[in-house]
Amino acid sequence: MAKKIFKVFLRAFVSLWQDAFMTEFETCKNIIARSQRFVLTTHVNPDADGLGSELALARYLQRKGKDVHILNHSSTPWNCEFLDSEQKIIQFNPERDAAFILNADAIVVLDTNSPDRLESLKPFVLQSSATKICIDHHLDKAEFANPYIIDEASAATGEILYRLFRFLDEKAIDKEIAVPLYAAIMTDTGSFRFPKTNSELHKIIAHLLEAGADPVEIYQQVYEQSSSNRVHLLGKALSTLEVVHDGKVACMTVTWEMFKETKTSEEDTDNFITHTMGIRGVQIGLLVTELADGVKISLRSKGDIPVHKLAQEFGGNGHKNAAGARVQQGTLSDVIQQVLERSKHYII
Repeated sequence: MAKKIFKVFLRAFVSLWQDAFMTEFETCKNIIARSQRFVLTTHVNPDADGLGSELALARYLQRKGKDVHILNHSSTPWNCEFLDSEQKIIQFNPERDAAFILNADAIVVLDTNSPDRLESLKPFVLQSSATKICIDHHLDKAEFANPYIIDEASAATGEILYRLFRFLDEKAIDKEIAVPLYAAIMTDTGSFRFPKTNSELHKIIAHLLEAGADPVEIYQQVYEQSSSNRVHLLGKALSTLEVVHDGKVACMTVTWEMFKETKTSEEDTDNFITHTMGIRGVQIGLLVTELADGVKISLRSKGDIPVHKLAQEFGGNGHKNAAGARVQQGTLSDVIQQVLERSKHYII
């Protein structure tokens, strides 16, 4: 009886949310119906939200008899490989894969609303005559797609996809779709502790668990499979930690030399920034990473501090409390000095 009541409530809640996006959902439904060849993609250096959303949508479309290619600029990070056991996600090679984009009927861009973040896929996506759908939860979209299904109030792109699936087919969500959606939402909510985690989101999670997602296994795969090299890298990064501006800004640094010494790479820094936010009194956390082609800035904040605005000052973007940027010019020390200087204008 309780299970039946839950399903009735969930159906009513999802229906209310869908009303706000009915036009976009209907448009998306029509595009799916008339299209055969699909390309799905997400942002450079993809996370579990982008990858999980790609895989969930690909599985849905393939069941409808569609031809689907998932093409990404970057390789899949090690802690997300379990989601793609059949290795459907392909790292984009222009000579081999450009034709899939140029000949596609529909291109779905997930978890980013800027073609700049598609890197090597960008010129082909913009050149393609395919219908372009953007499904995302970030601010300040670029004009390249139609329709846009963007809801910044959603905790993850996986959350938006969940509602889209419920609109398209109430029975669509089984274990194969529930697992990547759960991973998408779990990671983008910081394991359900970030501000957009609410009772409605937990109802969605309850449904995904009922459909077969295993929260213990997914958490272990994403967060408890570190190599000893990665742990050594974290130790070196923690040794750089500095707290400035009266204890309200914390900054960690990862240098190119650290990567070489520990035989690690950029993807091994995932989640390092959370250590800056665990310090009492810190309002803004920064992780500045030196890469072969520039400097990456990761930003987090608490409360009403809009770090996406700080990221925009350095050519980036993101969410109010989580954002990032990449700087191609200037030394590591220059970038650190600049971002620390600008950060003091955002603290309360």
